[in-house]
Amino acid sequence: MTTRNPWTILSSRTEYDNPWIQVTEFSVLNPSGGKGIYGKVHFKNKAIGILPLDKELNTYLVGQFRFPIGQYSWEIPEGGGPEAIDPLESARRELEEETGLVAHSWTPLLEMHLSNSVSDEHAVVFLARDLEQRQASPEETEQLTVKKLPFATVYRMVEDGRITDAITVAAVLKIQLMIVDGRLS
Repeated sequence: MTTRNPWTILSSRTEYDNPWIQVTEFSVLNPSGGKGIYGKVHFKNKAIGILPLDKELNTYLVGQFRFPIGQYSWEIPEGGGPEAIDPLESARRELEEETGLVAHSWTPLLEMHLSNSVSDEHAVVFLARDLEQRQASPEETEQLTVKKLPFATVYRMVEDGRITDAITVAAVLKIQLMIVDGRLS
C-alpha cells in the first residue's frame, strides 16, 4: 500500500465559482499513466453537524426541502462554518439559529469526508448536551420544521431509511454505539 499521490496533474481550470463552492476540471495522468480528466467540487466552508441530546435521551431533528435531491429531508441541525473559524463556534451558532437550543456541554463526535470521490467537503460533528431552549432564528432562505423526538425513534428512522442524510446517519449510529457500549447514558 502506498500513501503517495499516484495522480499527475497536467493542468487545471475553474469551471464554476460562487461564494460556497468551486468546481475545477483537472487534466491528469491517472495512476495507470493514462490521460484523462477529473472534476473536483471544493467546498469553501466546513460542514457542521450537531446531535443535541437531552437528559431524557430526546434529540431534535430539522426538516427541510433539499433542492439538490428534490425531496424533504429530516436531519440533525447542520450548516456550514468558515474554514478560519473554530468548528465548535460554528456548531454553537448553527444549533441556536436552527433550533433555538443552547448547549452547555459539547463533545466532538466524529469527522468525515463527504463524497470524497468528487468533493473535498469535510464535516465535523458534535454531541451537544445540557440544553437550554431559546428562540430559533433561521436564515431567510431556510423553511425549517423542528421536531423533538426520543433518540430511539430517530435511530429507527435511520434503520428503516426514513433518514438518509449522511451526517445524520453517521451521528445517530455513533450515538447508538455509545449507548450500547455504556459510554453514554
